[in-house]
Amino acid sequence: MEPRDLSSHTVYQAGRGVEEVARDLGLDPDDLVKLASNENPFGPSPNAVEAIREAAGSAHSYPKASHADLTEKLADRWSVAPEQVWLGNGGDGVLDYLARATLDPGDAVLVPTPGFAYYGMSARFHHGEVAEYDLSKADDFALTAETVLSDYSGERIVHLTSPHNPTGGRFSLDAVRDIADGTDEDTLVLVDEAYGEFADGPSAVDLVGERDDVAVLRTFSKVYGLAGVRLGYGIVPEEWADAYARVNTPFAASEIACRAGLAALDDDEHAEKTVETAAWAREYIYENLDAPTWESHGNFVLAEVGDGSAVADELQRRGVIVRDCTSFGLPECVRITCGTEAETRRAVAECNEVLAE
Repeated sequence: MEPRDLSSHTVYQAGRGVEEVARDLGLDPDDLVKLASNENPFGPSPNAVEAIREAAGSAHSYPKASHADLTEKLADRWSVAPEQVWLGNGGDGVLDYLARATLDPGDAVLVPTPGFAYYGMSARFHHGEVAEYDLSKADDFALTAETVLSDYSGERIVHLTSPHNPTGGRFSLDAVRDIADGTDEDTLVLVDEAYGEFADGPSAVDLVGERDDVAVLRTFSKVYGLAGVRLGYGIVPEEWADAYARVNTPFAASEIACRAGLAALDDDEHAEKTVETAAWAREYIYENLDAPTWESHGNFVLAEVGDGSAVADELQRRGVIVRDCTSFGLPECVRITCGTEAETRRAVAECNEVLAE
């Protein structure tokens, strides 16, 4: 007995963790700076930490009430009906639910390259096919309607990432609308706004209320610092409301995750500090890194450093972990997460020394 043929499936390559790097290189974990996974450098909201402690005592209970409370709070924040909010075990969990609700075997999705590998992975898990649209470095990875529609061939889901990972660019609201207008009526345009809080611009949620072919993905992993508890959500058209109960797993988000999410939503100070620091760090990297960079609307900056793998390896030995972008098809680049002011200054200084050698 063996698993089904998985040879066409890719493996998701996450950024390396502090403990892993410290163990491999014989370093003290406290001396390392991890700027590889676009995590919040300030950690979770203190309110969320306290909520997690308090929720630990009720971890034996299924999260029915907390799930409903969080759904209603998010619905109120975005001015949608609670039935339009789909909670998931991270944003990837929501991707799975939307694939289940949308794809018949053999249906295709259209994904960006470079881009988030899990778009295609989720489609293949659900017996779908994957097509790609190219974001060209020669065009500064421009995110336009033409870029997407030129490679569109009737796919069931079109994935847009805004701000985009790893480039940092974003789609304008007009571009999203043009893409939805330019695709078939049975195509879902799914806008991944995992980094949306860092961008200075309107959310595609504004389009969800006026159309039945646009959905938006959001997460608590980035600005709210809750990557470790795995909590994300989708906002879908009203016509999709009934589908959630038919495709999600029982209790899609845990009691601890829901309670943490509820608390984090009320901590405006933590979120504002995170967004402001990321904006400072982006500008600092643009101005001080001795390498070409691209304008970013996320909490990271993509830089062209020559040999991304070699630079990332040497930076690790110096105690700074950045993301080698070879897995994105950009072996000449690294992606640097926006850290605290001290972490960002250290990363830029170390990187400049490596580039000068």
